[in-house]
Amino acid sequence: MKQSTKAALALQTALLTLGSLAAAQKVETPVVIGVAVAQTSNTALLGQEQVIGAKFAEKFLNARGGINGTPFKLVFQDTGGDEAGAINAFQNLITQAKAVGIVGPTLSQQAFAADPIAERAKVPVLGPSNTAKGVPEIGEYVARVSAPVSIVAPNAVRQALKLDPKIKRVAVLYAQNDAFSTSETGTFQQTAKDQGLTVATVQKFQTTDSDFTTQVTSVLNEKVDLVIISGLAADGGNLVKQLRQLGYKGLIIGGNGLNTSNMFPVCQKLCDGVIIAQAYSPAQPSAVNQVFVKEYRAQYKKDPPQFAAQAYAGVQVMVEALKAIDRKKKLSQWDLGELRNALNKQILLGTYNTPLGPISFDKEGEVQQKEFYVAQIKMADAKNGSFVFLK
Repeated sequence: MKQSTKAALALQTALLTLGSLAAAQKVETPVVIGVAVAQTSNTALLGQEQVIGAKFAEKFLNARGGINGTPFKLVFQDTGGDEAGAINAFQNLITQAKAVGIVGPTLSQQAFAADPIAERAKVPVLGPSNTAKGVPEIGEYVARVSAPVSIVAPNAVRQALKLDPKIKRVAVLYAQNDAFSTSETGTFQQTAKDQGLTVATVQKFQTTDSDFTTQVTSVLNEKVDLVIISGLAADGGNLVKQLRQLGYKGLIIGGNGLNTSNMFPVCQKLCDGVIIAQAYSPAQPSAVNQVFVKEYRAQYKKDPPQFAAQAYAGVQVMVEALKAIDRKKKLSQWDLGELRNALNKQILLGTYNTPLGPISFDKEGEVQQKEFYVAQIKMADAKNGSFVFLK
């Protein structure tokens, strides 16, 4: 082979190699968004649905272009069911994963412990299920897509009175070691009084309890017409079961912590009839929600639950806010600290058409949502049931 031919081939190979390297360099590094929810402990009955909703958003939104062509990657951290787990998850996402923002944690109790860490690091947080009073006020970098209990919970009491106008006496039970439950029970008790009902007894328990004989006996002795429970899926489900097993026949309202089909295996057929206020319905008529429901049903063979929809919405809000920032200045040109600050500001500026319906935020990070619902559990058998939405 002539020397000139060899030189030409070498040049061509070098150019092809350089072209390949240039093309590789054009592949955008995924933007990291942290998701800190409960994947273990008794809180996992809620967190498992949040993981599904967030992963669904990652797959669905990336398939539609991600952040203006740049993909995003969710990095998950397990918060467990306590404050220490949430703190550790937040620290890992902030310092190791270098997440631009965090969707989480699962519990309000955890938010009060972990959100201040993100606040000090100037990392935006979107609470997917933190409904207790005072969460958005934790700091400038804290917001939530989950409507506060003060707005959602009263709907369940009003619906119970529609189903049984003769209700007069109420028993209230709540998990005293959980910030959300203590916040929610205050709303429930005030709503009951506002509706002219008598709160005959207030019983406390722990989210780790499994035997509620003492509390149920007190309820039965008061001959109440309605029982209202604020707790989590595991303890709340066991409480429902024991109320029915020991003879309580009246209506039962479950708080937001019982708002999951993962409760069905706990109280089984005895879950039937429990009333729960909802911040989400698969029947929400927006085009975004109908696409979400269709795709979710195709993948999971069931309707998306509230906790999955709210986690999806949290991821969606962060992605859409990042898209807005990227249109002004490419994300790759931002310093991480500057991008976190810009993301926090943009989240509060936007209006988002989510599966929850159109939402926005006030200056403190409180979600602005218009539509709410009430559902009643209908069990088909010992394991399978559904939330039937009431009018």
